[in-house]
Amino acid sequence: MDKALQTMITNMPEKTGKSLEQWKAVLKTKSFSKHSEAVNFLKKEHQVTHGFANTIVTLSKEETHTPTDLVEAQYKGKESLLPIYEQLLTVVKKFGEDVVITPKKTTVSIIRKKQFALIKPATKTRIDLGLKLKEVPTTERLENSGPFGTMCTHRVKISTTDEIDNQLIDWLQQAYQKAD
Repeated sequence: MDKALQTMITNMPEKTGKSLEQWKAVLKTKSFSKHSEAVNFLKKEHQVTHGFANTIVTLSKEETHTPTDLVEAQYKGKESLLPIYEQLLTVVKKFGEDVVITPKKTTVSIIRKKQFALIKPATKTRIDLGLKLKEVPTTERLENSGPFGTMCTHRVKISTTDEIDNQLIDWLQQAYQKAD
């Protein structure tokens, strides 16, 4: 953490009357659609200076989620898709020690030196697997990337673990090899 920011957090109770955690609790009791609304609330209702108010609001947005928390949130209400997700991870982990699995808010990136696949629970009954396979033509099953845009070149829709077949594993392996 930046030294000036740490000093500001350390001085916060003395200068504002509350610790950062206490201010975060105050902000959680309200709902703001804009950053500036929360800053103005702290300034007007609690006489917090602009610098402290801005810092409190900014840091209150930085929630720390573990990778497990992120995956659980993605599959909430879509728990039936977890066996597909887990089987995809089992497959990619066999490719090499250099595979990195990075859960994000709505997707899980599969990375070597570059991202080569993306797993997204698209609906309650389907996972979309994004693949980076430049110069590979699309097929009925290996579609264009759709909602993944430039993050991937292709997408495969998966509704059951049976669809994680040799063809799909081969596409994943190709994407992994190209991400070197």
